Order: sequence, then C-alpha cells, then structure tokens
Amino acid sequence: MQKQISFLPKIAALSVMAAFAAPAMAQSAGSNIVNVGWFHLAPQDSSDVLTKNDGVGAGPIAGSGSTISNADTLGVAFTHFFTDNFALTTDLGIPPTFNLNGTGTIAGVGQIGSAKQWSPAIVAKWYFGDANSKFRPFVGAGVSYVWYDSIQLNSGFQQALSSKYTGGAVTTASSSANLSSSWAPVLNLGATYNFDKNWSVSLSVSYVSIKTNADITTNLPAAAGGTTHSSTSLTINPIVSFLSVGYKF
Repeated sequence: MQKQISFLPKIAALSVMAAFAAPAMAQSAGSNIVNVGWFHLAPQDSSDVLTKNDGVGAGPIAGSGSTISNADTLGVAFTHFFTDNFALTTDLGIPPTFNLNGTGTIAGVGQIGSAKQWSPAIVAKWYFGDANSKFRPFVGAGVSYVWYDSIQLNSGFQQALSSKYTGGAVTTASSSANLSSSWAPVLNLGATYNFDKNWSVSLSVSYVSIKTNADITTNLPAAAGGTTHSSTSLTINPIVSFLSVGYKF
C-alpha cells in the first residue's frame, strides 16, 4: 500500500508536464480575438456623367466623369469563434477620407471634393485546419452598411459649376453635395499565423460592392435661375486589405 502511494506524486508530476506539453488552443470554440491594424482601400471605380436635372440647359455634361483616390486608415476587428472553424467578425475603424477628382471634360477642375466613408461590416468566416494549427487560412462573406459625412466640394469645382450653368455670368454661387447610403455585400479571404495561444498576425483581402448616388445642389441667384440640382452615380467597389495583430482574450 505504501509503495502504491509513493507513486502518486510522480503521476501528478507527469500529468502537469503533459498539460504544459499539450498544444495551445489558439482559436477554438468560445475564443474572442481583437485585431488592430491597417486598412488600405483601393477603389475599382467608375462614374456616370454629371447631369443637370432642371432649369436652363438641363441635361448631361458630355464627357464628364470622376475618379476616387486610394485611402488608408486604422482598423479594428472583433472575432468570436462559435466552433473551432466557424467565426463571426465585426470590422470597424476610423472612417477613411476619399478624394474625388474630375476626369474627361471636367478634368481641369482637379479635385472635386472629399468625403469620409463609414462602412462597418459583419463577416461570417470559415477557418481551415484545427484549433491548434499555427497557420490558418480562411474565407468569408458578409455585409456592410455604408454612409458618408464631412462631404466637401472644392471651391474650384463650385465655381466651374456656377460658370457652366449660367454661361459664365455667375462664378461665385455655392454648391453642396449629398451621397446616398446603402447596404453592400462583402467577400473576404485571408490567413492568420498564431505565434502562441494569445498572439497572432493576420492578412486579409476583401471586395466590397459599393455604389452611391451623388446629388449636388447649386444656389444660383434668382435672376440666373435660382437653385438647381445635378446628379451622378459613383461605383466604388474597393479592394480592402487589412494587415493586423491579434490578441485572444
């Protein structure tokens, strides 16, 4: 009996060693992970011609167009694993500022204006491999709700509109713009490398299908026709890369 009892400390010690030797569960059911990093947004953009909707000379401005600049911003993502392979991610971040530049017959105005884009997203992801894998590719799909604020039109563009709509009689009337909100589908793929059970680095690439309608109001003097409205449609469709560091908590 005494001999059997003497083995108990050895068995306990071996059990502890085995526990430490077991692989760390880096991404398993119930895990919560926060990622912080860099979003790069590269629009695959196009635009319709700018159209004057009312008043004298109503109609499209032939050959007019615009293009949207790339943008960078800080991003944050929260991921919850419902199983070892299935997870749901919420993507947030500081809204990036996009610059809109004239092309075609309005290229001479240069930068038309700028706007901040808000586009939080929820993405369902499937992670390949198991919870102990160091390298885990993933694919995902989800949805984003997109809206805009801090919309500014440059003075040069406002002057160009005023001159165009009055035949050069007015060059100082003010214009303002509104961009429509929309739901946008998101497709996502990427990979995570787990350094240990808590820390990881991830790189993902997403495609977001975004289209917005731009409505421009120009306040002309009554003698020049009064308030007039113009519109165009912008297809943005950014490819969004996200390089980030993750922490499991």
